[in-house]
Amino acid sequence: MAGVLAGVRLMLVAGRYFIPESEFEWQFVRSPGPGGQNVNKVSTTARLLFRLAETFRFPPEVREKLCGKLRPRLSEEGVLAVTVRDTRSQLRNREEALRRMQAILEEALREPKRRRPTRPTAASVRRRLESKALHSLRKQERSQKRFPEE
Repeated sequence: MAGVLAGVRLMLVAGRYFIPESEFEWQFVRSPGPGGQNVNKVSTTARLLFRLAETFRFPPEVREKLCGKLRPRLSEEGVLAVTVRDTRSQLRNREEALRRMQAILEEALREPKRRRPTRPTAASVRRRLESKALHSLRKQERSQKRFPEE
């Protein structure tokens, strides 16, 4: 989370977009695995839902970009879900779910580095051509027909 503004907890995404806590939906279920007597009583698995397709926290073009990049992770309704069951503490799982949601959104907003075209060096071109010539020579030697001596 980024912090609190006027009593509302906010998540800061990519240094530009604020998402209030009210846009997130929480679900808690019992965690599988070890937990002692606690495992059957406390719902520690945290599932954080964010309705990406319906939010107005991003400009329309940014929302479309996010929906496109995150399509494999979205449900049919356009909901992005993060489930965390790493610890036996619901509070720590909630905090980790928020961190993961923020990281997913920031990664989807990150612009890929532009590739700068480069040229091979003269030495690498020479080595490649020498290697090709050697390979060709080997193949030619193999294909020559050999006649038995009489």
